Amino acid sequence: MVRENEGATNHGDGCDARTLATAERKPGPVFPPSYSLGDAHLRTWTLRFTALLAADTQDQLAWLGERELETKDVVEEVEFLCHVSEGLAERGAFDPTDLRDLRAIGRRLGKIDTACRVGLWANALATDPEWADIRSLTRQFLLAKLGDWRQPLPHPVRAHTDDR
Repeated sequence: MVRENEGATNHGDGCDARTLATAERKPGPVFPPSYSLGDAHLRTWTLRFTALLAADTQDQLAWLGERELETKDVVEEVEFLCHVSEGLAERGAFDPTDLRDLRAIGRRLGKIDTACRVGLWANALATDPEWADIRSLTRQFLLAKLGDWRQPLPHPVRAHTDDR
């Protein structure tokens, strides 16, 4: 599964073939047998991205820095993570309560008007009250799941350029 999806993500440093083969054979005692290395990555990314959504506005803006992240891209990423959480729950990475909370986040994001998805996320955070609702839902999820909504934010990814 990991080898089939090596190009699907752009975070992390990867690992050598020996480490990868070991991880595929034996994911570790803390995960159920059906839990794969790809599931662990998606679970971590879901938790990190919800931590970003739960963060105070000033922390979100600081995380953005000079990056010009489109609001629609944020919404699509979270909708995707909410969607894949269904399969993660089936394989034991999230429990039913987590899934209920993630579905609520996904439904709330789905209510964001198409016109409000246009433009930079930094601007939407400052002007659109819907992000406060999403912040509240993600805080509830993280508080229930991890005991505190204050969690490490995802590592910023450098913007892609066309002049490679």
